Amino acid sequence: MNLSGKVVLITGASGGIGLAAARLFAAQGARVALAARSAERLQALAEELPGALAVPTDMLDDAAVRRMVTGTHRHYGQLDVLVNNAGRGMHVPVEQASLEDYRQLLDLNVVSVLNAMQAAIPLMRQQGGGAIVNVSSGTTKMLIPGLAPYSSSKHALNNLSLVARAELAPDGIVVSVVHPGMTDTDFGRNSVSATPERAGSYRQGDPPEYAAGLILEAVQTGAAEVYAASVQARLDRASV
Repeated sequence: MNLSGKVVLITGASGGIGLAAARLFAAQGARVALAARSAERLQALAEELPGALAVPTDMLDDAAVRRMVTGTHRHYGQLDVLVNNAGRGMHVPVEQASLEDYRQLLDLNVVSVLNAMQAAIPLMRQQGGGAIVNVSSGTTKMLIPGLAPYSSSKHALNNLSLVARAELAPDGIVVSVVHPGMTDTDFGRNSVSATPERAGSYRQGDPPEYAAGLILEAVQTGAAEVYAASVQARLDRASV
């Protein structure tokens, strides 16, 4: 996909991977719609990027998610790419996982993505196609104690995405999954039940610009799944 003039809606765009992706897509000539809860941070970013639109959205609010998609389409007259990047981690053993926290995690990491996809699909179908990129996690390719609640939510996202890819292919809508490795963002600090040590470990990860490049690769190639190099290396070792 040539991104010049295309409209790209990115969730979780106020920081981390989403912020880096917004800047990267804008540098490719795309017009970016920026979604997150922080209206002030979004507006500052929108003023930085030519033709950008701030769309303050609580992804746990079903109606707000649908307004995010339809409002973006109404503003630009098209929607070419949806990047579902908003999400949260959860660092806790299975035995100790709060059911309330887990339900909310599933609502954000899976249900809100499904909601955004369902709002975007008819619009993309009407215009003859589009691309949806769902940001998953390299942890779905590993077994890491303490990460089961988080990785299980991303396992669900993987299956949802890849089945949707098959279902939507006849409509010219390409669904891809991106699997970042550990990334240097506030993700660890914002995770449910994260310890300071666990949060600090993310500072040793890839820069968010690297993960943003994986999202761009997914859009440009239409690949079913795109992996961070660290995740791919583990997959290669496991297959030997």
